[in-house]
Amino acid sequence: MQVKKAVIPAAGLGTRFLPATKAQPKEMLPLVDTPIIQYVVEEALAAGIRDILLVTGRNKRAIEDHFDRAAELESHLKQSDKDHLLDLIQQEDNAFVHYVRQPEPRGLGHAVLMARHHVGREPFAVLLGDEVFVGEQPCLGELVEVAARVDGSVIAVVPVTPREVSRYGVVDAEEVSPGLYRVRDLVEKPRPEEAPSHLAIVGRYVLDAEVFAILEHQPPGFGGEIQLTDALRELARRQPLYAYRPRAARYDVGDKLGFLMATVEFALARPDLGPAFRAFLQEVVSRSQERPRAV
Repeated sequence: MQVKKAVIPAAGLGTRFLPATKAQPKEMLPLVDTPIIQYVVEEALAAGIRDILLVTGRNKRAIEDHFDRAAELESHLKQSDKDHLLDLIQQEDNAFVHYVRQPEPRGLGHAVLMARHHVGREPFAVLLGDEVFVGEQPCLGELVEVAARVDGSVIAVVPVTPREVSRYGVVDAEEVSPGLYRVRDLVEKPRPEEAPSHLAIVGRYVLDAEVFAILEHQPPGFGGEIQLTDALRELARRQPLYAYRPRAARYDVGDKLGFLMATVEFALARPDLGPAFRAFLQEVVSRSQERPRAV
């Protein structure tokens, strides 16, 4: 299975980050100084995928502008002897970023379905726009390699606590090799006592194009939305479907705490910010420990 195209759903309303997302897409919120969506696109590029489709919606124009050329800004930087900043804003010439709009938020499955005409009959990758992975090898790169090895669709999973399973789609699967599972079934946001495992589906997928035919006739599921998990259940009945536990660290930056954690980790990893920021954090922790506790 060779993957040449990636789909990034980015049409959500971002209600968990209001009021910050009232006038800007949540995908444009910065981790230090780089928008979340840029990390996601760069992960696709690092996996060797150059054809990228962003599924956007109303009030998402800032995403399109971000991946466009900024001729006036580039000219200003050159004239101001700030050429060293050009690499931060210029996009790769061999990357092809396209856009399609989801008219209304009808669920992740419907957002993926919006990509069917662009993808055609080819296998494709899906990267959710509010999850960031960090590791020696990009998460999607790992999935692409696994998909080529098993010649089938692969979804990323991570272990979660029993308390967290109701927030995710969860797989019922059999481990066939370390970190690789053959999926028997999937359940969307089960109750903890009904979860078939503690392996939660997270935002990276490599899928066979047959999933489009399933989504086209998929009735609304959990929350009245067209769920991608429901379509994957049917896909698993028709052909082998695998789950893989990536080595890369995952940050749910669509969640406030996950966003803060990622911001701290990314800042600490920066040579220009890390040492001073680490000293500041240590000072903050020290001050909080010295404060007298209320009796």
